Amino acid sequence: MKDKRGMKAVLTTAACAVLAAFALTYLPVRGEEKIYGDVIRLHVIAASDSEADQTLKLKVRDAVLEEVSTYPSPASSPEAADTISSHADDIRRAAEDTVRENGSDDAVEVFFDRESYPVRYYEGFALPAGEYTSLRVVIGEGEGHNWWCVLFPPLCTSVGERKEDFIAAGFTGDQYRLIDGNSGGKYKVRFRILEILADVFGFDY
Repeated sequence: MKDKRGMKAVLTTAACAVLAAFALTYLPVRGEEKIYGDVIRLHVIAASDSEADQTLKLKVRDAVLEEVSTYPSPASSPEAADTISSHADDIRRAAEDTVRENGSDDAVEVFFDRESYPVRYYEGFALPAGEYTSLRVVIGEGEGHNWWCVLFPPLCTSVGERKEDFIAAGFTGDQYRLIDGNSGGKYKVRFRILEILADVFGFDY
């Protein structure tokens, strides 16, 4: 009887710990909603994990970034979204031209919508897991490893000025500290919980 009660207590404690972890992980903290709403991600997905397809993925990435760099610099996330959406066909053509120039007949699809992202660590900062506006470029079957970056604020090409880019995009100092790797913010705890849960339960975060 005691063993059963003890086991029940252990299971109850474990369940409470898991629920608390999920609450801490997924309930937004102050400023996190702005990150989800105002950051635009770039996601390039290779056809496969072959060396040729992975190399082609990076060439497509460069072509997309070069194409986007020709557009007027947006002053806000909505402006950036409007610009990208209106040039989706041009972005697809730039990616497709690169694929053809490299001897591949893979199809290229471009989507501009909301997409779920895992926790992503960059040099000096991190973005929480969640749903972001995303420019997604899929090459062929899209079964290979992918490549991510932050399209707005323009961190794909201006990492050296990342704080200035976030502030210019309308983030407050508190909101930037939420993702700043040097600030020791609460996000570190949240992200670590995600990693632990993924290891324990075997899901991708």
